[in-house]
Order: sequence, then C-alpha cells, then structure tokens
Amino acid sequence: MKAALFHKYGGPKVVRVEEVPDPAPGPGEVRIAVRAAAMNHLDLWVRRGLPIDIAMPHIGGSDIAGVVDAVGPGAGHVPVGARVVVDPSLDYDWYDGSAPGRSLPSRELRIIGEHTPGGFADYAVVPAANLIEVPPDVPFEDAAAASLVGVTAWHAVVVRGRVRPGERVLVTGASGGVSTMAVQMARHAGAVVYAVTSGADNVARVRDLGADVVYDRLEVDYGRALWKDTDRQGVDLIVDSVGAATWKSNLRALRQSGRLVCYGATTGPVGETSLPLLFWKKASILGSTMGTPADYRRAMQLVFDGVVRAPIDEILPLERAREAHERLEAGEVFGKLVLKP
Repeated sequence: MKAALFHKYGGPKVVRVEEVPDPAPGPGEVRIAVRAAAMNHLDLWVRRGLPIDIAMPHIGGSDIAGVVDAVGPGAGHVPVGARVVVDPSLDYDWYDGSAPGRSLPSRELRIIGEHTPGGFADYAVVPAANLIEVPPDVPFEDAAAASLVGVTAWHAVVVRGRVRPGERVLVTGASGGVSTMAVQMARHAGAVVYAVTSGADNVARVRDLGADVVYDRLEVDYGRALWKDTDRQGVDLIVDSVGAATWKSNLRALRQSGRLVCYGATTGPVGETSLPLLFWKKASILGSTMGTPADYRRAMQLVFDGVVRAPIDEILPLERAREAHERLEAGEVFGKLVLKP
C-alpha cells in the first residue's frame, strides 16, 4: 500500500510517500480501507519529535474514515464493508478512571496516528471498539474532518467549560479546526459567541459559522475591544488553544468567576499570569484534552445530524501530504485539510 510517512524528525521535507506492506488486523482489531484522513496540528508536533519518541518510519493521521476491509480475531461482530469513522483516543480512561492499585500501573492516554500508525495510507488498523458507523448521507471527508476536532471542542466547551445558555463565550484562534467547531457548539448551546481570527476573509467565515462578534487580531486589540463591547463585564468562558500570545489578554477579558479552558499552546507553552488578577477575579483555569468515548459519540452525532460541521479548506490526494504539512504549518488553512488515498 501507499503511505505518507517520515523516517526521521524534522520539517515538512521529511514527509514522503512510499510503498509499505499492507497491515493485518490483530485480536480485537479491524483493517480500514481509508477513504479520507484529515490533518491536525498534532501531526506537526509528532513530525517535529514532540513530545514523544516513536518508532520509525511513522505514518501519521489521527482522523480516519473509510470502509472496513478485514477483521481480526474477536472483531467478527463488525461487518466487512461498514462505513466507519475512528475515535482516535486509546485508553482515555487514564483521565476518568481510578488507579488499578499501587502495584498495577495506570494506562496512559495514547492517540492513533501519534503513538500508533495512523490513516495517511491506503489502509489503517484500529481497535474495533473505536469505530462509529457513518450514515450513508455523510461524506467520508466530512466525518474524518470532524473527528479529533469535534471531540476536543465538545470536551472543552461542554464538559470542562460547562457552557450555559445566555453566557458570553470567547473562542481564540477561530480559524483552526477545533476552534471552528467550538464556535458552533457554543452557539448551539445558546451562548453569545465572540471570536478572534486574522484577516477579513477569515472574519467573514467565522461569522458564517455563527459567531456573533468576530475580531481581526491584525486590526484591533481584541482584549480592549471585547471589554468595551461587553460594557466592561468580560466573558464567562474562554476556549483557547493559542497559548502564550493570547494568555494575558484572555485573563483580562474574563468576567468575575469566569472560566478559561486551555486545550493547546500553538504559540508557546508558557503563559504569563498575573496572580492578583487571577484571585481578584476568582477566575478558573482549566485544562482539556481530547474527550471520552461518550464525548466522541455525542460530538459526532451533532455532525451526523447536520448541527455542526468541520469546515474543509481543501481535499488533497495523499501524494501531496508534504504540501499539506507545509500549508498547515504556515497557518494558511481555514478549518481542515483532508488527504485522500
């Protein structure tokens, strides 16, 4: 089969398309004939060598949708030919479960395409337990594009952020994959949505997704503008993946007892925090990563029902995987890039 992979860490130039042996499903696993696989910023981090050490060569791609092609022992309940999308999380109960005991180590969260071979290939092997059937009227590209970003947005906005109707919600980096979903989920929950992006085109696109107020960070200081637009009240909830570049402005934009949910740090891992500002506002800072299998099902059902969608910037053939890495790294993408074998 053909696969987009890399043999060493580095920039986009390390990505190449090669012929590799077809994988075979093991116990409890299925093989999927990949019809679509979407890019995430996670693919950039893994290619650069952060934060893990992985076996080489590595096939990336956490967002996988396609047709079940073969089943392994113990997975016979999954019919060959089923249209499926794959929950990318493995062992998520590391977050939610209790430790098995002092002598038994807890399993850590792993992600398909990061800790295991992913979907940037003709075929991918995944656990049968991670499959969700894709309705006939939902394109594979739409299912793949929404996969990781959908569950991440749901967990950040609904579970960790506890969004409520009528609240003001700010979404930063609003042209990114997770953020475009977060805007729609917050609006669906009945919130008033403020968003930050860059460029007039992106401002219009984010507004089309349902944001009530969109700031162009290249034109205005969004923190000051938001403070004015909310009558010096601020927002109840901020959902942020930008990190260092937005951290100070975000804290100032929170209202009393507001919540700041951080699920990424694309501009740097260290955010400068004014502790007096934090305790005088009684603010809550919350971390969020991916989501449980139940979160995944809820998020994908919203996609299947047409309530939210993952905007697709472009669909590219697998042979252009290096270009996809270059474009995402350059920040030239609104929503998602999808690769098709």
